[in-house]
Amino acid sequence: MNKKVLIVEDDTVLANALDLSLKDKGYDIRLATDGKEAEEMIASDIPDLILLDLLLPIKNGFEVLRGLRANEKTKDVPVVILTNFEQETSIEEGMKMGAKDYIVKANIDIKDVPAVVAKYI
Repeated sequence: MNKKVLIVEDDTVLANALDLSLKDKGYDIRLATDGKEAEEMIASDIPDLILLDLLLPIKNGFEVLRGLRANEKTKDVPVVILTNFEQETSIEEGMKMGAKDYIVKANIDIKDVPAVVAKYI
């Protein structure tokens, strides 16, 4: 059974690039373009890992992460924050809330993302 990864990203070009990059490594990919859609997808089918942007429409990534950690069924799902939001306070906040990693999009090559996913799944 392939591991399920939920990509929560409102930039469709980046989301599709991540999708292809991870599918090549055999992951089963789901895409959500806003925080509310992500929560609905997680509720119906809990993924093995979530790649989570912070700056999202409807509900931001911190709200999604807070909801995950408050729910007994999803509190242990590994979350890797993948964002361009590079403020030190946000990095600290994300890690304090239980994210496994905090990656700034501008600092990573798409082809390196599967290795990050593999580290936490």
